[in-house]
Amino acid sequence: MPITTITVHILLIIFIATVFRSAFGFGESLVAVPLLALSVPLNEAVPLSVLVSVTIAGVVVVQDWRKIHFRSAGGLILYTLIGIPIGLLLLVSIDERIVKASLGAVIVIFSVYLLAGKQLKELKTDRFVWLFSCGLLAGILGGAYGINGPPLVVYGAKRRWSAQHFRATLQGYFLIASIVGVIGYGFTGLLVPAVIHYYLLSLPVLVPAVFIGRLINHRMHGEAFFKYVYVVLLGIGIFLLINAIIK
Repeated sequence: MPITTITVHILLIIFIATVFRSAFGFGESLVAVPLLALSVPLNEAVPLSVLVSVTIAGVVVVQDWRKIHFRSAGGLILYTLIGIPIGLLLLVSIDERIVKASLGAVIVIFSVYLLAGKQLKELKTDRFVWLFSCGLLAGILGGAYGINGPPLVVYGAKRRWSAQHFRATLQGYFLIASIVGVIGYGFTGLLVPAVIHYYLLSLPVLVPAVFIGRLINHRMHGEAFFKYVYVVLLGIGIFLLINAIIK
């Protein structure tokens, strides 16, 4: 594949994934990493996706920092950092297919349950047990498979955040979590010149995509927004099930 074709392919994927992440607040890695891996090695696709994540989160935080629930984001980040080592341990000690299939099945059942019109009981203020549980699970899933999103969706839905507060708060969370990831990739030597090269090339399409996603996000409100989010979760669950079967 000529280098020009590879570059166009990468830029198109990053644009689509960034619009998706900016609109919904999470999930771009499941769009970007498998498709990027068609053109570049996986050990380049993952760090590139994380660099893009840091940039998206940084732009959104600058745009909408007033909409961030800082206490919620801080608590979730703290307990995520505890969960990441557990996730890494699961990754090396348990059959990947079993974990992915189990996780996918739980997410699918949960998503279908909520799409059927069931409501999570409202959480009017931050509670330790929910911050701890959702943050820890996000860390475990993120450490094992880079899928932090589902527990964060549960917390945001229970707190009845608006689409705008949900997006901004998750970006506050992902900004710190992704920076930690980038530092880790730097120490392990995965931030190779090719990753930096493609990242710098992506900036002209990445920034406009963040603003397009923001426009989409601001057109979604209340329960309608979370219906879309549950559809995204359903897609993640199905993806994990298929991945577990064909791997």
